Amino acid sequence: MDRIYYYKLTVDDGGAPCVQDELLSLAICKPFIRMSADRGATIFGFAANSLDPSNRLLYVAVVTDKRCHGLYYEEVEFAGRSDCIYARRGNRLVRRTGARYHTESDLVHDLGAHPKYPRAQVLLSKDFRYLGDRGTSRYKEDYAAIKAAVEGLGRGHRVNHSARLREELLKLKQLVWKSTTRMRVGQPLMTASRGHCHRERACGIVEGSRS
Repeated sequence: MDRIYYYKLTVDDGGAPCVQDELLSLAICKPFIRMSADRGATIFGFAANSLDPSNRLLYVAVVTDKRCHGLYYEEVEFAGRSDCIYARRGNRLVRRTGARYHTESDLVHDLGAHPKYPRAQVLLSKDFRYLGDRGTSRYKEDYAAIKAAVEGLGRGHRVNHSARLREELLKLKQLVWKSTTRMRVGQPLMTASRGHCHRERACGIVEGSRS
């Protein structure tokens, strides 16, 4: 049975997730999701209270591919993506000069320690809906289990769910896919920043769409 993850974003600035050229990538932040999720897993990203008190739904993505061992930062096809902020220099991964996101102090959090870099794993999706500023919290009106789960979620993510919550999450995904055929609907809630992203601690679905 494919896993379903959900978590709250305290930052939505185009870095995590990154949506470019009809591909969604999760390359920085959320290392425990990146390490444990495999192809077929579904990830729901909701806004944290500090980002949007309504906890709007920001994105849903089905993992269609994965790059491990830092390969994402070496392959030419990903070099132009804004979340490809690290590069291989000899046997080390280093932050690229002028990288759009994060600082040198985030490297170990994102990638893990040299020489193995166990967190240097990147999730890729060509089957997603990124809603961003067009997402809403209207899912709370129809899905009581999701409402309670999201409002009660603090740090980290959740992957083990009751049968009812799993059923509601699957229904919500179906509704999102039905509401729009476009993979990218809205824009990030924030402008890009080189500051720290959220650490691993702590219904019409689209505005303007008709249910």
